[in-house]
Amino acid sequence: MATDADADGETDEEVRVWLVERTYSDDEQNLVILVYATPDGKRYFRKERALTSFSDERDTTAALDVSADNLGTVDDPEEREQYAAEASRVAAERDPDDPI
Repeated sequence: MATDADADGETDEEVRVWLVERTYSDDEQNLVILVYATPDGKRYFRKERALTSFSDERDTTAALDVSADNLGTVDDPEEREQYAAEASRVAAERDPDDPI
């Protein structure tokens, strides 16, 4: 976890999240929806990428460090448990920068 001080002296906390879900949009937008979550499953980060962007040099990595302000809360207990299990599994098996 890292913090950076901005010009006002406030800190912008970064939180490490791990890839827990990859789905594809059902509409004509051709999006891949990546969901990353904290190891406790309580918070998540959603990232959408165009399917065509997967042919370029940008890898989908096992983990991201994102601003705490960009995290949502997982309210459903079953989903939280699922995210926690998957985030913990990925964290145990992969380095954060590993392509996945």
